[in-house]
Amino acid sequence: MAGRIVFCGVGAVGSQAAMLCRNLEAELVFIDFDRVESKNLLAQAYVKPSVGKNKAESLRLQLANFHGIKAEAFGVRLTRDNTSTLLDRATLLVDAFDNAESRLLLSEYARAAARPLVHGAISADGSFGLVRWDERFTPDAEDEPGQATCEGGAHLPMIGLLAAALARSIQDFHTKGERRDAMVSLSGVAVSG
Repeated sequence: MAGRIVFCGVGAVGSQAAMLCRNLEAELVFIDFDRVESKNLLAQAYVKPSVGKNKAESLRLQLANFHGIKAEAFGVRLTRDNTSTLLDRATLLVDAFDNAESRLLLSEYARAAARPLVHGAISADGSFGLVRWDERFTPDAEDEPGQATCEGGAHLPMIGLLAAALARSIQDFHTKGERRDAMVSLSGVAVSG
């Protein structure tokens, strides 16, 4: 099944999940305005020569160089002004953003454009993670603590489990049309849907 899977945010969870989806027969697209920092190398799917470069472009190059996979990269911030341009051809949207504002913008677009959207999020203290389809997802309020930091690899096992659960949900949707949610903790992964 051909498709166009757009990863919005390719930091710790997004970059790892994207790498795990490289086997899919689909166009992979990465959107992220941020640059790779040396502190990102422990928890994100980047190599040392990527430091200082745009994350979306770095991930695209790594997939091409290491695995021979072509992908598309947009090194920009997703805004109300560019959502239609960047997302219109998507057959699946993947939210791996680390802030409620971007998650809400993406969700608003997906609902208006009738595009499937799956969210991957880790709790602020790194104790659990969620994979939720948009119709069952509620982002944290802005006044609540933000994303768990991935500096120093503090939550690396949780990030790995969450990225794997997100990748599995993406693969199940892409190949079988199934929408499965997951609750991830260090004791395991509970799948529903």
